[in-house]
Amino acid sequence: MDSPTSPQGSGGPRHLAELVTRAAARTPDHPAIVDVTGDTTLTWADVDAATTAEAARLRAAGVGPGDRVAVRLANGAPFCVAVLGALRADAVAVPVGPIAVPRELDIVFADCAPAVVVASPDDADAAGCAASSGATLIGPPDLTARVVEGETVTHGVGGEDVALLVYTSGTTGTPRGVRLSHRALLANRAQAAELRPAPVTPVDRVLLSLPLFHVFGLAAGFLQVCWAGATAVLTERFDPEHTAEVLVAQRVSGVAGVPSMFRSLLDLPAADLRAATADLRMCTSGGAPLPARWLADFRAATGLWIFEGYGLTEGGPVITTNGVGGVAKPGSVGRALPGIELRLVDAEGRPIDTEDPDDDELDAVSDPSHDTGLVAVRGPNLFSGYWPDGAGGPDGDGWFRTADVGFLDADGDLHLVDRSSDLVIVNGFNVYPREVERVLAELDGVAEAAVVGVPDDRTGEAVKAVLVRAAGSGLTEEEVRAHCAVRLARFKTPSVIAFVEDLPRTPTGKVARRQLAQVSGEAS
Repeated sequence: MDSPTSPQGSGGPRHLAELVTRAAARTPDHPAIVDVTGDTTLTWADVDAATTAEAARLRAAGVGPGDRVAVRLANGAPFCVAVLGALRADAVAVPVGPIAVPRELDIVFADCAPAVVVASPDDADAAGCAASSGATLIGPPDLTARVVEGETVTHGVGGEDVALLVYTSGTTGTPRGVRLSHRALLANRAQAAELRPAPVTPVDRVLLSLPLFHVFGLAAGFLQVCWAGATAVLTERFDPEHTAEVLVAQRVSGVAGVPSMFRSLLDLPAADLRAATADLRMCTSGGAPLPARWLADFRAATGLWIFEGYGLTEGGPVITTNGVGGVAKPGSVGRALPGIELRLVDAEGRPIDTEDPDDDELDAVSDPSHDTGLVAVRGPNLFSGYWPDGAGGPDGDGWFRTADVGFLDADGDLHLVDRSSDLVIVNGFNVYPREVERVLAELDGVAEAAVVGVPDDRTGEAVKAVLVRAAGSGLTEEEVRAHCAVRLARFKTPSVIAFVEDLPRTPTGKVARRQLAQVSGEAS
């Protein structure tokens, strides 16, 4: 029997369904999924049996190898079994958000042409869009279903076969299907398992309030739990007070979340937060930058580090982490996982040289003192290009150039500056919103800050800052401008400032930048 950390290629699994088989053989009675919202607990033996029954149901519905099975269910055990069943049937699982509107569903279904859509019986949007695309609609899997005694459902080799098709807008604004093979997803699970401290061990109970239709929650979260044979504690949505109760009741030892989740926990009474996190061993954050202040505040309140990582759907998804050695570095997303190469390149893909910054674009008060470049990665965890034909994947040498801009510090740790697609260009000068947001976050009266470019007749674009005041703060626009005037070059200083109660966010907790330009709030 392979150990939980056996890397692929040295006797490790080649098909994702093998993770469930392996866990069930090793510890059949160990809790695999605790569905808090659904009040359901499944052992690994239960998950293995239900997965086989779901694969049989899909095959009976006409699903063959390579067919797409769209899964539109809320966080919970049925979602997990539906995805695992599709994988065991050698289909391609296509997770879609339960809150996606018909227009979004139509785009995805038209692109991937699912054979089957798994959704709630009362999901009228899924039913209508499935019918329009010619797909068969079936209900959630029966978690108690079992195949007839003696019947078996065998799966293929896996390897380079596409396992997940995950849609992401990326830099284009139009959803694109990222083809993630069994090889890529298993490689990334093995890479993460080699970290010390390990993100998930067999005895861990990991809280996943992240949306499971997102690659962070599904691959870095649930599939990592499957790799280790640990326990996934699932909630349908995140709420700080409820989460505190779940942490205690379920003896949770690990939490995977986005920064805004950890920030919300800080709003709990100090004694309640300390009691709720007493059993926690590991907190990991991704999906959006983790402000250094939130990291420090969480550490002070709980005694725990939040280990920030960087990833993208195309990377399966985890690329770097700052958790190696057990001490987090504020502002850094750390180093590449074992088996992943990372370098900075220019817009043409050429590795950047270490040279002095261009004095024409920087001034003394905002010189980052580091060369920035686009993050490029290479490794067995990378995707197989975009649906349907694999276009846009790694180049002939195996490198994939992302749209993320960063620099490497003296220790070799990666610091993200921003996505190149979020650049604001003022009078021909590049402004990275992340740099401005960091300066704004230095103000005691700022709880959150987000920056976006807006059209300007004179400069092409102007910098707009949307701010959430800290509780009790009377921060003014004049104070913000005065602070920025000594911390940023003039062209980087926000010329439009709006104060709001909350920043607009996507379902995965990221700031919805496209909505910021329309936010008025208490406009300047």
